[in-house]
Amino acid sequence: MKKVSLYMVCFLTILGLLFSVMVVYADVLVGVKKKDWVEYNVICNGVVPVDHNVTWAKIEVISVDGNKVNTAITSIFFGGREEIVTAILNIETGEIGDCFIIPANLSESDTFLEQIEGTVTISGVEKRTYANEKRDIVIATTSYTEFYWDQHTGFLVEATSTYENFSIASKMEKTNLWQAETFGLNSITSIVLVVLVIVTMLAFFLKFKPKKIA
Repeated sequence: MKKVSLYMVCFLTILGLLFSVMVVYADVLVGVKKKDWVEYNVICNGVVPVDHNVTWAKIEVISVDGNKVNTAITSIFFGGREEIVTAILNIETGEIGDCFIIPANLSESDTFLEQIEGTVTISGVEKRTYANEKRDIVIATTSYTEFYWDQHTGFLVEATSTYENFSIASKMEKTNLWQAETFGLNSITSIVLVVLVIVTMLAFFLKFKPKKIA
């Protein structure tokens, strides 16, 4: 009986540690990782400034350090000119470019910081299809733009900006985000599997443990 109690104490301790890890994971703001990328088809209308007249773009994550995401942004402009720039985004302070990446796992009424707009509030969550995958998408509107982000990663999937003389619409065309989720396990899934394995092993041991020989 004492051994059974000891096993249960050990199990509950491990379970508590795993739960703590899950809570910490839930508090992590950044949902992207190194080598994640998204390609966008961009449509511009009206009298578009030269430096905004983009026809295609790609954002790739070079590295992640805490709340900072180092990105490479490739843009192809009308006429074929290509430009590649690097930008370090800070998800916590709101230095997120044109809202390329926001905190992950936000829900309706949640907020995040954007360096120009200040506090931005998520107005809704809905199912939408991007790059042949149905995803949970969070939505928000700023002064000039309606944004859509993938809820799980925080990566921008669509945006439509409307100004006085022109408009710009960007939409995800291709990505490797979904493939990474299909062929790999995210952190929460891994933790759940570990818990299940521990529970199964303890149950098996307690049921079939060797009996003492008198």
